[in-house]
Amino acid sequence: QVQLVESGGGLVQAGGSLRLSCAASGIISSIGTMAWYRQAPGKQRELVADIRSGGSTKYEDSVKGRFTISRDDAKKTVALEMSSLKPEDTAAYYCNADIRSVWSTKTYWGQGTQVTVSS
Repeated sequence: QVQLVESGGGLVQAGGSLRLSCAASGIISSIGTMAWYRQAPGKQRELVADIRSGGSTKYEDSVKGRFTISRDDAKKTVALEMSSLKPEDTAAYYCNADIRSVWSTKTYWGQGTQVTVSS
């Protein structure tokens, strides 16, 4: 069974930094696009950043210059380095990945990790 597990969330003061990591496990042939989403209470889940298998990246406007997404295909991980955090960044952050097995290609979600930024 393919699984994505996030780690690195926590409580941090405004201006601080956190590094989120997501590891894929299971029977995996290759991984396509990997992404980070976030969802705050009462709001729709939004794409924060994604990274294609070729390395190209995309960021939501509010995090540009502050967040960096990266991937390590050998380790089957994707990370999100967050700096200059703001209270508006408070949300549950979810890892997302398109994973190919010998049988099919599916999109998977992690369980989420909470990031809380205090003022």
